[in-house]
Amino acid sequence: MLIINDIDVFYGNIQALKGISLEVKEGEIVTLIGANGAGKSTLLKTISGLLKPKRGSIEYLGAAIDGKPAQTIVKAGLSHVPEGRRVFSNMTVEENLELGAYLRNDREAIKKDLNHVFELFPRLLERRKQLSGTLSGGEQQMLAMGRALMAKPKLIIMDEPSMGLAPLMVKNIFNIIEMVNKEGVTVLLVEQNAHMALSVAHRAYVLETGKIVLTGSAKELQESDEVRAAYLGGL
Repeated sequence: MLIINDIDVFYGNIQALKGISLEVKEGEIVTLIGANGAGKSTLLKTISGLLKPKRGSIEYLGAAIDGKPAQTIVKAGLSHVPEGRRVFSNMTVEENLELGAYLRNDREAIKKDLNHVFELFPRLLERRKQLSGTLSGGEQQMLAMGRALMAKPKLIIMDEPSMGLAPLMVKNIFNIIEMVNKEGVTVLLVEQNAHMALSVAHRAYVLETGKIVLTGSAKELQESDEVRAAYLGGL
């Protein structure tokens, strides 16, 4: 579904990604783990068209998308849940969700998807008329995920969905990620909580200082001494 081949990405003269290659197959949950500053968010921004690679290629569903405008990539069925939620705080929950469907014109299907988002996130239904800026961090994360789902994506890329959330809310968010995946949405997940990410993923990549240093099934990486020592607290 997604093939990234040997991409280099720079911020000015600083190279953030160095020859990154990875792939995501349809139906998978693939996770990228790594420390702060490893280049995880940069990679997601490059996939979704917010940054352009200096070298290499990105293919989504067999078509090149590197250098394409972000809205073209969303329209092709790839949604990005950004780090830090980025909800529109002076708009209601419902308005935020409707905005997620701004490239669609199938009104009846949009209504159906809105109801489905409310089924996935009952808390959002309770707060549908509330201003998004007044929500808790966990509720805003639910809203960011719901908004991305309103674009009807085939592939959803998520940046640190558990950041700053209470343990119970983290569990809830990961349950929903699994549920969305079972409904047919492929997921590429960037996450600092390596333990949770590896517990839901099928495969994983480890990113260090802009390079992929390890890859394998989630189970293999969970059992790797190197990964345990660096990311799983030595468990």
